Amino acid sequence: MSYCLNTQCQNPRNPKEEVICRTCGSKLLLKERYRAIKPIGSGGFARTYSAIDEDIPSHPQCVIKQLHFEQNSDPATAKKVVELFHREAERLDVLGKHPQIPTLLAHLEQDKQLYLVQELIAGHNLEEELERYGVFDEQKIWKFLQDFLPILKFVHEQESIHRDIKPLNIMRRSASASQAESGEIVLIDFGVAKSIAGSALLQTGTVVGSPEYVAPEQLKGKAVRASDLYSLGVTCIYLLTAISPFNLFDNNTDRWVWRDYLPQQRQVSDRLGKILDKLLLNAVKERYQSVDEVLQALNTPTLKTPTLTQRSPSPPAAPPKFLANLWQQYLPQSQGDDLVSAIGIDYSQLQRLLAAGKWQQADLETQALMCQAMGKLPTSYLQLGEIDRFPCEDLQIIDRLWMKSSSGRFGFSVQKQIYEESNREYQVFCDRLGWPVHNPNFPDSWLKYTLRAPIGHLPSRRWAGGYDWWRHADRLTARLEQCQSN
Repeated sequence: MSYCLNTQCQNPRNPKEEVICRTCGSKLLLKERYRAIKPIGSGGFARTYSAIDEDIPSHPQCVIKQLHFEQNSDPATAKKVVELFHREAERLDVLGKHPQIPTLLAHLEQDKQLYLVQELIAGHNLEEELERYGVFDEQKIWKFLQDFLPILKFVHEQESIHRDIKPLNIMRRSASASQAESGEIVLIDFGVAKSIAGSALLQTGTVVGSPEYVAPEQLKGKAVRASDLYSLGVTCIYLLTAISPFNLFDNNTDRWVWRDYLPQQRQVSDRLGKILDKLLLNAVKERYQSVDEVLQALNTPTLKTPTLTQRSPSPPAAPPKFLANLWQQYLPQSQGDDLVSAIGIDYSQLQRLLAAGKWQQADLETQALMCQAMGKLPTSYLQLGEIDRFPCEDLQIIDRLWMKSSSGRFGFSVQKQIYEESNREYQVFCDRLGWPVHNPNFPDSWLKYTLRAPIGHLPSRRWAGGYDWWRHADRLTARLEQCQSN
């Protein structure tokens, strides 16, 4: 298949053998050489396609980035856009000389559209790596920094600032990449389209960068080299926690609290913690000023083995102290995975689903088992009075399995603690868990089946029903207290 690159085309998909789009008459071959074969990304300022270079016998794949701007009748503005485009292309050509930055193959104008053609990096980005393999440990962060910082140093030495460092823009080459070391880090996407749009079209509020990762001064349009280092620090704490950076910063105390969200037994040494903290400082002058300063901190040995940092004593939205206490409380009981039900229910399927990280299936299985415990159909729900009579052994088994598989992030005990800390106010409780106050028509539309969901987000309340279903948190809290005292 080939794809029409005309942004106004109503039917952009065309048969492979065509050279001209039947719908709009545009060329499918860019400058009679590059054929777009698959869309791989789209944003407000650019569309990206994987493509084939038809001019080379082996037909290698590449990437076409089509810069998209609103049609403007002002000739002066249009001229400025083109000038900036060529200037940015020259910058990308210089940066692409580094083996870990995509090579610029061509920059073109066709049918009043602007295109960049770059090397296709075979591999996956760090966002995908996090999803596939889970959070990074300290050793992996050290390795990542040692590999990535020399690339960033090269960028800064060319008088450039990346402005959009985040896991999505950091690739790891696959083993299939030819003439390149597999597993090496590659820095992509220098935000050319958005940069041109902001400068040439004078769009107010146009900031190059992603809100979760951008430095404070960059939000004001004053990006410096240290801004990239700030974004790098945010990237590291995200890779260590798999939690949105928005949730790793406490606005009430104006500080990062990323240590509060580190998984159990995945603490970070004081040495690395101090480096990350300095990368994340709001004041530019207090932050590392250059890549060399960071590399020096990484390579300077300490006189003694670094000790592990402790979690903060006063966390914001999700207090780690109670998570640690709950984890210590349940860990000894969960080692043997005692699944003996008081009423003969088999919890082995729930155990397998949770161990495999299949959170959605586990949530549905939890509902089915709770209904089964009360003699109901799997897709039914529990009335408030039935919560009061739910067998303690079975409630604790379900809670224990969720706690163990999520490293203490999910479970009824976590929800109980959050409910109590919310002064038993249901709206505050729901806000903490990332739940809507009222039930939507489609239950799964608000659920996040990932460890990146807010603490206590799962299991969901799909099992709670009746006229006063919203009082389930109060009844469940009371039942857990009764079971613990028995």
